Amino acid sequence: MRIGLTGGIGSGKSEVAAELERCGAFVIDTDEVARAAVAPGSPALAAIAENWPGTVVDGVLDRGALAEAVFEDDAERRKLNGLLHPEIRRIAFARESNAAPGQLIVHVVPLLFESDYARLVDRTVLVVAPPERRIARVMARDGADRDAVQARMRAQIDPERARALADEIIENDADIERLRDRSRDLYRRLAAAPNG
Repeated sequence: MRIGLTGGIGSGKSEVAAELERCGAFVIDTDEVARAAVAPGSPALAAIAENWPGTVVDGVLDRGALAEAVFEDDAERRKLNGLLHPEIRRIAFARESNAAPGQLIVHVVPLLFESDYARLVDRTVLVVAPPERRIARVMARDGADRDAVQARMRAQIDPERARALADEIIENDADIERLRDRSRDLYRRLAAAPNG
């Protein structure tokens, strides 16, 4: 069974993914795949350099410059996503060949619902957390200020829309052990499902 795991920034999806992996799932993190997709010498990196001059310096992606070039411009962000998402999917699905037969496969996809990735998985799982908790986590983790975190949150899918689209929801509204318990419960349910 192929699972798509998502959640807004600071929701705890990485911790859920780590717990699912400890339970026996094969986890593919598309953020890590995205880094591979724009590795020096890759076709995607060449396309980025051509479309957004100044974002590739000495053959290496300047992530800050690229974010600045596309973050506030929906058309440019869509253009970038249209360029990167097919390559990310290609690499991610190729990595599935490393999973054991019958192993639960979890794709961690920040833009699961915003892209067409959700249609490529059997079940979708959304991790949710209270907004203030998410803001505090991201500020501590990234050293970002409140306004920057809130801007990133606003750029993501509306939380209520994401809830409506998800097959499963994990509430991250307590301590880390509670989140891990909920993740293990989810793993047991998914592994026992007919396609699991």
